[in-house]
Amino acid sequence: MKISTSWLADYISLEGLTPEEIAEKMTSGGIEIDAVESMNKGVTGVVVGYIKEKTKHPDADKLNVCKVDVGTGEDLQIVCGAANVDAGQHVPVATIGAKLPGDFAIKRAKLRGVESQGMICSARELGLNDKLLPKEQQEGILVLPKLPLGKPISEVLHLDTHVLELDLTPNRSDALSYIGVAYEIGALMGRPIKLPEGAVFDTAEQTSDHLSVRIEARDECPHYSARYIKHVTVAPSPLWLQNRLMAAGIRPINNIVDVTNYVMLEYGQPLHAFDADKVAQGEIIVRLAHEGEELETLDGQPRKLQPHMLVIADGEKAIALAGVMGGANSEVSADTVNIILESAKFDGSVVRRTSRQLGLRSEASLRFEKEVDPARVIPALDRAASLIAGLGNGLVTEGIAQELVHSVQPAVIEVSLDRIASYLGMELSKLEVQTIFGRLGFDSEVSAQGVIKVQVPTRRGDITRDVDLIEEVARLYGYDNIPTTPIIGETTPGALTVPQAVRRELRRRLSDAGLHEVISYSFTAPARAGLFPELSHGVVPIRLAMPMSEERSVLRTSLLPQLLETAAYNRNRKNHDLALFEIGTVFHTDEQQLTRLPQEKHRFALLLTGQRRVAAWNRKAEKVDFYDAKGVLETMFATLGLSESVSYEAAAPGDLHPGRTAAIKLSGERGEEIIGYVGQLHPELQQGSDLEDVYVAELDLGALYDVVDRSIAYRVLPRYPASDRDIAVTVDAGVPAAALSAVVREAAGELLESVKVFDVYTGEKLGEGRKSVALALVYRHPERTLTDDEVTAAHASAVSALEQSFSAELRK
Repeated sequence: MKISTSWLADYISLEGLTPEEIAEKMTSGGIEIDAVESMNKGVTGVVVGYIKEKTKHPDADKLNVCKVDVGTGEDLQIVCGAANVDAGQHVPVATIGAKLPGDFAIKRAKLRGVESQGMICSARELGLNDKLLPKEQQEGILVLPKLPLGKPISEVLHLDTHVLELDLTPNRSDALSYIGVAYEIGALMGRPIKLPEGAVFDTAEQTSDHLSVRIEARDECPHYSARYIKHVTVAPSPLWLQNRLMAAGIRPINNIVDVTNYVMLEYGQPLHAFDADKVAQGEIIVRLAHEGEELETLDGQPRKLQPHMLVIADGEKAIALAGVMGGANSEVSADTVNIILESAKFDGSVVRRTSRQLGLRSEASLRFEKEVDPARVIPALDRAASLIAGLGNGLVTEGIAQELVHSVQPAVIEVSLDRIASYLGMELSKLEVQTIFGRLGFDSEVSAQGVIKVQVPTRRGDITRDVDLIEEVARLYGYDNIPTTPIIGETTPGALTVPQAVRRELRRRLSDAGLHEVISYSFTAPARAGLFPELSHGVVPIRLAMPMSEERSVLRTSLLPQLLETAAYNRNRKNHDLALFEIGTVFHTDEQQLTRLPQEKHRFALLLTGQRRVAAWNRKAEKVDFYDAKGVLETMFATLGLSESVSYEAAAPGDLHPGRTAAIKLSGERGEEIIGYVGQLHPELQQGSDLEDVYVAELDLGALYDVVDRSIAYRVLPRYPASDRDIAVTVDAGVPAAALSAVVREAAGELLESVKVFDVYTGEKLGEGRKSVALALVYRHPERTLTDDEVTAAHASAVSALEQSFSAELRK
């Protein structure tokens, strides 16, 4: 919002205040001023002149020699190359000695042998934003209306003013108007407000003879009003009105449209003018759009409307998008004679939804979205009608055509002096608090118990609770005047939740181990969403309503497809050795048409490919394999204290190698469940992705949150010697080594400290379908030295259990 100080002075006295002081006061009061800009960019010595005569330059086709009267009694000869210069025009003239923006001084000069005694200026040369002017004046000199000759251009164009650029927070929509800003400055500085005088219309004709209003969408429009104005003359606005609009960044169009914009800036109430002769039967209907209905808006674009959009219509067609933009079929033009002037209160959420869906933002929609003051609907309408009557020679008919569904009453909020003191950390007297409310324009009364009952006007819709009133007291009393006091109250120490702590610890440990974290899109292609079916069994991919592309059109159901994309991207750029992981969210639902939010599940995924270590003069290169991926998982589970709760079992899920994949099982209160898979990518998918051997894993982190052990277990260092024994047994090739270890651990009892597989052998000597597994067993007692007899007995139990459970044969 841009505020001109000269225009603002119409509503509040700014005497004795510089623009910088106003900006500082407003910023300290809670409304930040981003910039204070002077409209005069360095223009001096430029006056209004009149071109009495124009002749062609004798030696230049594109130059003209003009005789210009600047009110000094002596005509000036000025050479001008603008295409639109002509005799009979009033123009800005920079005389000898004048200065233009950029410290450009005007001197006596000769152009192609002809003396030039000054310069006829364009808007750009005067430092104005010429984009707000008609196209012909953007490319040529600035043509002025008839004005007194010799009058300084700084007075004519109101250059001796400053513009404050307000950076408003969403709750302060009351400051989206000059009157709202005047109220704010009046409250901050204790100065009275001057509102525009009310309009009086005394005509014989009644508005009801020409116009009727009916609201059908009563929830979306609680109040609609309109006036009928006859015999208007559509013409350019006077210069003062154009100057004020341009200072606010709005392009002048004509006197009717400019008045609606002027009053919108003045009151914060958007208005719209219709050509009354284009409104069928003079009937205004506020309704929701029909299915498939179309409307061409003022920007020339056809808009396909949705049934939830609010429109203004006559008995035959839609003529405007309520609160957003008017329709081209009812536009005010140079031929307009009679107009219907609209002022209404539209529901902000409806306007916001329409504006966003159509990609159509306007100054009107900006204000309606933030809710306008319902008490200004009629005053703004009367103010605009009065200005049109004066500037457009219109006849305003008697009465207002309107329908009021319900009125909005000022809010009444109670706040106690004790509560104010508890928030501010200081005590204020009843008089101080009431004085502050009085400066804000809030009526208040205090009970004997110190409770203040405050009536908040509808223009301050942001104040709904007692804490809002306390904030007003604080900012008007002055934040700098509030003493520093210690904060008193209960405190809660911050802490991470279990899921947050697990994810943070995994990221740290895996990054320390040399893996790189990937953060990928939550969207993927439909074909990729179907990969790895066991990781998303029974899940229906969720399509986006407005996807960026077909490659990003569904929500992901697994993390691995994105890791494969990342691997292919790196491989295409000669980066073959990858160790990647991602901790992210997948989206699961079993509904074809969503009726409830999908489940968001936390997943962990990793990908390894290329070499574990590169070749050097003293070693060979080593490629990653299944056990590297499994080792990362074991490190992860050890970090979470779950090593004893996790086991692996051969599996053959889709899109993974059937002979090099294992299911990850977790034992907990719910029994044993598969939480993910680790293995090599299926050769067909690997080849289709143009990758070398790739090892991946993905598992559900949600299953770990309930069983993770975050406590730290301490063990005393062993003080007594251990006894090592090895066992090598032959068993059927299909017996897992993990099963052998489990049986040994159970049979050997508490004396067994650890058991590890250190060799697996298959060969013709063992026979077909047989393998040899060698186990290293360590026995130890924490409080004494074991005897040979104790170790031998425990070892014999382990061997016997293997023989009985798996028909194992001891190799000798």
